[in-house]
Amino acid sequence: MRGFSRKTRASGGSISGKMKPGVLFGVGLGPGDPELITLKAARLIGAAQVVAWPAAPGAESLARAIAAGLISPGVLELRVEVPMTAERAPAQAAYDAGAAEIGEVLAAGRDVVFLCEGDPLFYGSFMYLLSRLAGRFPVEVVPGVTSLSACAARAGVPLAARNEQMAVLPAPLPEAELRRRIEASDSVAIMKLGRHLPKVRALLRDLGLEKRAIYVERATQAEEVICPLSEAPAVAPYFSLILLRKGDDPWL
Repeated sequence: MRGFSRKTRASGGSISGKMKPGVLFGVGLGPGDPELITLKAARLIGAAQVVAWPAAPGAESLARAIAAGLISPGVLELRVEVPMTAERAPAQAAYDAGAAEIGEVLAAGRDVVFLCEGDPLFYGSFMYLLSRLAGRFPVEVVPGVTSLSACAARAGVPLAARNEQMAVLPAPLPEAELRRRIEASDSVAIMKLGRHLPKVRALLRDLGLEKRAIYVERATQAEEVICPLSEAPAVAPYFSLILLRKGDDPWL
């Protein structure tokens, strides 16, 4: 992490002498392909003096990697380390620490661009910083291409048509709840597979739906995998999902 001087922006003052706070930008980067970054996101990143991004402890940041070509030399970079554990307490503590560090920069009158994979408010880590900082500092959220949209596009599978009901389900849900929601929906996306893939695969097989399911891993990235669920690997990464349609081409 690079150091920085506590200087206010040229426009940071006010008539009352109270420092004008910086703006926190939650910027969606899309699923991995840098060409899917929006023009607005690219403009903000390119002009940023301070960028922040999430990463698992000891790991590289996907968000940082997606935006790497847009970050100017000499920019202050803040790494927010978030443990990937089932327990919520460690992650909540990490967001508390990250919000405190970002808050210091904002209070000094400097804008912060926080980099988010996909969309900031669709299963995005930015929402946890938003809840901690929005009441104290101005915030702007810049939407991004979601992993759900990218997976559907790459697989060539429509997400929903006409009056269909679509469910977006996290794989860690209990099996009984997954079954109930899948049975009640016309189209389903199951996210956050990871170690839950065997459970989901067995459930869809039991429901007679495995042959209709498409597995997508790391959509738009160099390591992308798209295949029928029956051919999916035994172990799935976090950045993977299953797309399932029950109807027989109802969008035609």
